[in-house]
Amino acid sequence: MIEIKEISFQETYTLRQNVMWPDQSLAYVKLPQDKNGIHFGLFKNEKLISVISLFIKGKSAQFRKFATIHLEQGKGYGSLLLSHLIEYTTQKTIAEIWCNARVDKADFYKKFGMVETTKTYVKENIPFVVMKKVF
Repeated sequence: MIEIKEISFQETYTLRQNVMWPDQSLAYVKLPQDKNGIHFGLFKNEKLISVISLFIKGKSAQFRKFATIHLEQGKGYGSLLLSHLIEYTTQKTIAEIWCNARVDKADFYKKFGMVETTKTYVKENIPFVVMKKVF
């Protein structure tokens, strides 16, 4: 059984760290603004397997720390979670949604109508590109 629901920011930390930055400490994946975000988890048979955090500022929303357990990647769970998030933002009359995407994941985001911007950067030797979708 698959269920998507809001979770606390603390519930995202272990999965974030294990998937995104396994060589870093848990503190590395904590964001100062986590308390102000909306956090969603996708549960498969009551086990948390994917997380995403949303930060709304005016008519713009950024999602961050989107992670799915490695063994569950490629099975559509991340797509379900991102679709849920996009639907959530459209109900909130958000004008645009954006993220800092790892360059090697940009094609995934394009499937959701997101486009690459000219803004790029490198963190821990990983190239990123800012992607956005305007509603």
